[in-house]
Amino acid sequence: MSYLLLYSGYQLYLKKYQQKNSNGCDPITQLVAKQTVSTANTIGYDFNSEQHEEEASIKLFIDRHYTARVVEGCNSISIIILFWAFIIAFAGKWQNTLLFGVIGSLSIYFLNIGRIIFLTVILNNYPKHSDFWHQLVFPAIIYGFTFVLWIIWVRFFALKNSANND
Repeated sequence: MSYLLLYSGYQLYLKKYQQKNSNGCDPITQLVAKQTVSTANTIGYDFNSEQHEEEASIKLFIDRHYTARVVEGCNSISIIILFWAFIIAFAGKWQNTLLFGVIGSLSIYFLNIGRIIFLTVILNNYPKHSDFWHQLVFPAIIYGFTFVLWIIWVRFFALKNSANND
């Protein structure tokens, strides 16, 4: 039920934004692209970004070379919704659920920014291998990380709290 509510709320947000701006990205995707560029530049890369002229995405450039794009599906919100739905389903004390949810969400979000940077660099240097990295390796990393967070939640918080409440 929590997944359905969170997902529906996110879809309403996207629909509302798309009605206002059919070719621009939603503010969360814009923020992810901006923070990706900022982080990449901080660690020594020459990243730039700009709104795609023909679609709802942000173009990413390395050394002024168009390399990748950030679309709504790249902003990590869908996986954060999935993460929250799981910890709510196995909730312990509300304080622990809230704290773990916030820390886990931020961890997923920042891992995702690192994922986008790394993927963009790989696409720039090894474009022939883009499908392997984009469709297999990076989804495995972010979903694997989320799975580890779920295991930590169930092992140390949800089950422990359930046992203490009996």
